Amino acid sequence: MTELVRFGVSIDGDLLERFDELIDQKGYKNRSEALRDLIREHMVEEEWSSDQETVGTITLVYDHHTRDLSANLTHLQHSFTGEIISVLHVHLDHHNCLEVLVVKGKGTLLRQLADQLASTRGVKHGQLTATTTGAAMPASGHDHSH
Repeated sequence: MTELVRFGVSIDGDLLERFDELIDQKGYKNRSEALRDLIREHMVEEEWSSDQETVGTITLVYDHHTRDLSANLTHLQHSFTGEIISVLHVHLDHHNCLEVLVVKGKGTLLRQLADQLASTRGVKHGQLTATTTGAAMPASGHDHSH
């Protein structure tokens, strides 16, 4: 782990008060932890917008009784030029299925795949969750000097 560096930040008092309320609601121990997570989140967004190799999940809920849906979803998955690392399929009830795809590839390709899957007739909900490979992301640093 790299060394922690302290720095000062000037911020509007009202904005800081709202930030403190938010980090309290989310259960952060201090401002530093919350700020580190915000920076990491922004770095993940940058990874995706710069179209680096990245990873994410695509979550779908669909009615498996919809005509040709399974064939259409399978065709889209097979035509994807990135990599589908894993697929989790869960039968929610007699009609509905949940499918989670772990995907790897360029950010724009992953978004295109997610959009195509979500807009397929019979899909009730589809969502892409963007994350990072972690390669260019520093690990969580916690201040243990109490």
